[in-house]
Amino acid sequence: MTTPATSTATGLMIGTGGLLQLHRSLLQYAPDAAIAVLQESGYAAGEGVYTALRTWLGTHAGTEDPSELDATLFAGALSDFFQSAGWGRLTIAPVGGAALALDSSDWIEAEPGSAQMPMCFFTSGMLADVMSRVSGEQVAVMEVECRSKGDSICRFLSASPTTLQEVYEKMAAGMSYVEALRG
Repeated sequence: MTTPATSTATGLMIGTGGLLQLHRSLLQYAPDAAIAVLQESGYAAGEGVYTALRTWLGTHAGTEDPSELDATLFAGALSDFFQSAGWGRLTIAPVGGAALALDSSDWIEAEPGSAQMPMCFFTSGMLADVMSRVSGEQVAVMEVECRSKGDSICRFLSASPTTLQEVYEKMAAGMSYVEALRG
């Protein structure tokens, strides 16, 4: 596995068509690497997204520091930021006491009905990096519901890497993520 390159460039944006074609091409030509490539690319993009978020907050929330906003204001600002950038609206709510659920009924990376599993791998990596920067601690993100597989929303769980590893293992054993987060 390669380590994502660090970059301070923040001006390059990928459009919906480009991101969805990247998905299709990786799944067609490099299916064994597609998930890792998309997640690592998303994670590498997180720095630029976080920088853009801070700039956006300075204009729209009166501060560039997300830690200065209470949870409700931050959740609304994050949703407004992503919606204004064309990604979709997010809601954020605690789930199971150890995680946050980031939900979207219009997330741009999803292709409704196109897959049998969650497919927003780029987003998972990007949100992991952004949420880590916001919290000041390492955060992992895992998509557990996805419009690509016919769910009504894309739901990303954000929690410590240990917590999400436990959830993943319990889900692999047949438990729902809701049950896994309960104990």
